[in-house]
Amino acid sequence: MAEKDTGVKAPGESQLDPESTEELRLELVAHFRNMREPLRRQWVEAMTSKGLTEGQTEQETETESMTIYDTCVDCLDTGGYTSAEIYASAMAERGVLRGMSPEQIIGSILTLRDVYGRSLFERYQNAMERLSAAMDIYEPVANTILSIVALAFIQERERVVSRQQEAILELSTPVLQLRRGILILPIVGLIDSQRAQQLTEQLLEGIRVTRARVVVIDITGVPDVDSRVANHLLQTVDASGLMGASVVVTGLSPEIAQTLVSLGIDLGRLTTIGDLQGGIEEADRLLGYKTLAIEDGALHSEDQRL
Repeated sequence: MAEKDTGVKAPGESQLDPESTEELRLELVAHFRNMREPLRRQWVEAMTSKGLTEGQTEQETETESMTIYDTCVDCLDTGGYTSAEIYASAMAERGVLRGMSPEQIIGSILTLRDVYGRSLFERYQNAMERLSAAMDIYEPVANTILSIVALAFIQERERVVSRQQEAILELSTPVLQLRRGILILPIVGLIDSQRAQQLTEQLLEGIRVTRARVVVIDITGVPDVDSRVANHLLQTVDASGLMGASVVVTGLSPEIAQTLVSLGIDLGRLTTIGDLQGGIEEADRLLGYKTLAIEDGALHSEDQRL
């Protein structure tokens, strides 16, 4: 049996027919544009009282408030969110660079939403059905803009953090040219999958640029070498060989050596030397350099190749 239509609309469902809804939408756009300055001023004052403008100059606050206010009205007018996405991307970059917090970003948009909502209540407080219909039109737009801005800010922060982590990794695994044909890669700290990949890429690029023929990888500063790390070393050796460079691994402690043996790792492809100085001497030998003397703790070599 079909349910009888009571004429009562569900929450969030427009109380007006489509033509009247479109008419009301245009009325809201005109209202927000006509009330731009007093509403924007209310918004700035509310943000300031909540501490949401901290770190911004007065001029920055004025410019930012005008831009986002007009962007919100534009989205309500066009029914699209391209302008909000463009603004959000630019705002997120500026906000992250200025060190703005998520509370400042999201709080500012929520405050503007409240200012808009109060202005609609004042306008339609004597026509509750029209007020309800106006909120049904306005609130989805405001919430969508809030989501766009929040997502853009979060993505920008993640991008910046990722770039900082990459920079730290590059600093922690420098590829150094000892002399012509020889590179040194001192590794310090734990090696995870991401760092292992980045380490290999840096090393191969260093081999390509310097045309190195021998690489000394020193793992003295690596606290633990398990099967994953050992297999990665083997892969790095193979990749370096394809680039025309031999690899000497130094810094294997007795504990790490025993661990690798117990794991059954095939280390036949690795050339290992106890310490870095011995690894450099082996690299010299492979290239035909002759060590002349040690002065002030530094090795001095001469190219004796024919």
